[in-house]
Formats: sequence, C-alpha cells, structure tokens
Amino acid sequence: MNTQKLTAKQNTILETIREIIETEKENPTTYKVHKFLSDRGVAVGSIKGTVQVIEALEKKDYLKRDKGRKIYLVENENYANFGNIFSIPMYGLASCGEALAYADDSNVDGYLQISKSLFRREDPAKLFAVKSLGDSMDKEGINDGDYVVFEKRDANYNFEGKIVVAVINGMATIKRYKKLPHGIIGLFPNSTNKVHQPIYLDEADTILIAGVFRKVLPVSYVSL
Repeated sequence: MNTQKLTAKQNTILETIREIIETEKENPTTYKVHKFLSDRGVAVGSIKGTVQVIEALEKKDYLKRDKGRKIYLVENENYANFGNIFSIPMYGLASCGEALAYADDSNVDGYLQISKSLFRREDPAKLFAVKSLGDSMDKEGINDGDYVVFEKRDANYNFEGKIVVAVINGMATIKRYKKLPHGIIGLFPNSTNKVHQPIYLDEADTILIAGVFRKVLPVSYVSL
C-alpha cells in the first residue's frame, strides 16, 4: 500500500484495522478501532476524529464499510505493502513436552515473513520463532505444530511469571518461568494433558532463557 499518500494518523488507523482483522479474525467498527487504540494508550483524540479519518480512507478507496458499519480493507493495486513485512529466523523445534535439541544461530531452519503491524512494540531484530512440539502449553493457546514468536532478552530481565523458551544443556522447552524458595527455578506446563510435570532447576544450573513469549502464529495461517 502506498502509505506516502496518507497522513500519520490515517496510516496508524489503517494499520490498526489490518491488525484487528489479522489477529482477531473480525472486521471492526469505527468504535472498535477507536477503543483498540485508546486501550493501548495511543493518543487518537475524539471518536469524531476517528470517524473522519475512516471516512477519508474510504474516499481514498483504502477501505469500505458494509450496512452494519463494519470495516473491510480494499485489496486493490495499492494494497501490497511490502515495506510492512520483515523476516525473523526460525530455530527449529522447541518442545512443549520433553526438551529437544535447540538450533543455534548457525543453524537457522528458515525465515517467517511477518507484518510489522503484529509487533508494533517489539524490536524486529530481537524476534525469533520456534516450531512448538507437544501439548504441554495448550491452555496458553500454544498447540502442537504452531509457530511461537519470542523476543530475546538479556539475563537481567525479570522473567518471573513469563512464558519463556528455556535452553537446558543444549535442549529447548517452552514453559512458564517461576522462582521458588531456596534457590529453585520452576518451569511449569499449562496443559489439558495431566502427564506433563514441571521441570525443577537450581539457580546454579546452566540454563539459558533464550526469549520471552510474544505471540502464537497458528501453522494453518503461516507459510515460510
């Protein structure tokens, strides 16, 4: 999409509409778009201003609205916004059950093409993906075969309570990180399958938290 024709506010609202459609699988109303931005702390002004921006985008043929006032993106020759796409590396399998071998930076399995609209607050250079295996995190919406996007964080980051991909002796697993009393670290599953148990480690053990969970990309919606 040739966003040079748009103002900053028009572009923000257009990309927000695209994000809502892509992530929530629904076509939003103007009120939904306005509330979505407001809830994220974006200074969008009054609802009247949002209405005016959406009307302007409609006149420019970037979107259309149905009788229920739901918004649809117009997929015309202006729609392909290749500048809005970036690539992140895919580091093989990370288990949602028993830990499996983890690929390092010298063994990238491929790249995922990702819309910047899906990751507005993250640094693209710090993002990477793994392919989940198993069902130990299915209650978190992470299912067998899904692509799971993580953000690299240094050792000083507070991982408490976060879903992480942890590398233990060269093996990777996706779990929720918890610090327990007496120097114990727990990596906890969250599964409908009761067979999965936590992994308990000592703070002195060699453990790398490779990244913090950011988003699941269901494999049925993603192509390499």
